[in-house]
Amino acid sequence: MRAYKRVAALLVLAVATLAANTPSASARTPYSGYTYNHKFEPVSSLNGYTYRDSIDGFDNAGGPLNKPQDLYVAADDTLYIADTGNNRIVRLDADKRLLGIYGTAEGDGKLNGPKGVFADKDGTVYVADTKNSRIAVFDKSGKYLKEFRSPKSKLLGEDFLYLPSKVIVDKRGYLFIVCDGLYQGLLQLDPDGEFAGFYGANHVPFSITRVLTKLIATKEQKAQLAGEKPPEFSNLFQDQEGFIYTTTLGIETLQIKRLSAVGVDTLNEQESALGRYGDFRMRIVGEKRKINSFVDLTVSSQGFITTLDLVTGRAFQYDSLGNLLFAFGGIGVQNGLFITPSSIAQTSDGTIYVADESRNRIDRFRTTAFADLVHQASVLYSDGRYEESQQPWSEVLKLNSNYNLAYVAIGKSLYKQENYSEALAYFKQARAYTEYSNAFLEQRKLFLREHFAESLVILIAAGTLLRLWLSWRRRKRSRALKRSMTAAAAEGGRAP
Repeated sequence: MRAYKRVAALLVLAVATLAANTPSASARTPYSGYTYNHKFEPVSSLNGYTYRDSIDGFDNAGGPLNKPQDLYVAADDTLYIADTGNNRIVRLDADKRLLGIYGTAEGDGKLNGPKGVFADKDGTVYVADTKNSRIAVFDKSGKYLKEFRSPKSKLLGEDFLYLPSKVIVDKRGYLFIVCDGLYQGLLQLDPDGEFAGFYGANHVPFSITRVLTKLIATKEQKAQLAGEKPPEFSNLFQDQEGFIYTTTLGIETLQIKRLSAVGVDTLNEQESALGRYGDFRMRIVGEKRKINSFVDLTVSSQGFITTLDLVTGRAFQYDSLGNLLFAFGGIGVQNGLFITPSSIAQTSDGTIYVADESRNRIDRFRTTAFADLVHQASVLYSDGRYEESQQPWSEVLKLNSNYNLAYVAIGKSLYKQENYSEALAYFKQARAYTEYSNAFLEQRKLFLREHFAESLVILIAAGTLLRLWLSWRRRKRSRALKRSMTAAAAEGGRAP
């Protein structure tokens, strides 16, 4: 009996130990994290974000959401939702409590199909009231204030259809608006609602097929090619420094831009920038390869850019230099996956909100300990503080030896410390060929400086030996020439 009890006790202990070391169902995610190696092939990585919970409106007085299409997080971390299907704007706090509803009262302020929302620092709310063809403005309490109707300008043309879908307002009070069907760029209005110009237009993507077609095309075909329009912006975001970020649907490069005050892209101008974002290995459907379609993006106070792709259902996060840090989400019905992702936003504590238009809800994601470590290292690295970033990057590699960016960052840290031999090893591991070449060049210079005297003696000796050898060669050739001339003269003397 005692032996039986002892065996039973051991079994209970074993089961308890196994349960303690087995991740709970809630801790599992329905997607696998990855980054890219030097060949831009996906490499498994620890997840940076995990599903936390959802907001659907059933647990507050506002009622259920219906086709939410835009999110905006204000400076106080309150969330504004363009609840498009319900023709309203919903405001919630970080605990999902209802703070206000805008645009449902009868009268001039009643909304119709709003697709975009923005809140100023003083709580003034700007709504892209799409089906009413206007920007509607409310105060913090929800009282309707005014509207910005279609501006008048010869540049817009007489047939211009004003369908604002997204909006932001800068520190001067200027409005920047994404309009459905507008390919000239963002529409810019001054504080009085007057047309102030187009801003940051896209360009027709380069195509070798178009170039070759122009060489053999008829006049009619060339005219058709000349009429091809650049892609439209799909969304925009303004960071704390005033830079405006944009997303564009259905193009393979420059899907994300960071525009300066004059509309110049400053994100993809760097030498290391690829100008390409999202999934590098899109699958083939039929005879065509699928292309990422970014519908929204958000930028943290630390400069992390997280963009949302409609095709794959994934969110891709980049540092301020455009390096991929994490990818999470996907298409599906499990928690953490989406059917029709429509918008993304982020609070000051790093929580990410993703709206799913088809599921009528908003999912919240929190960072993992691994993401917190990568973010710490990445901020130091992006600021050029390579030596300080070395320790956290080393911790990253202990957790994930496939994290290619960590090898490059540590290599740059060692490079700054003039430890070129070790830097070469890290650059080699990351296949960072340009950085490897630079480190090799510096290592060679350092070697020559440290062994200058020996190098000088060797060079002088080599130069002396070369001169002696050349002198010997000249004398040898001269003697050979004399012998041949003497032999020729002797042959000439014996001739009859």
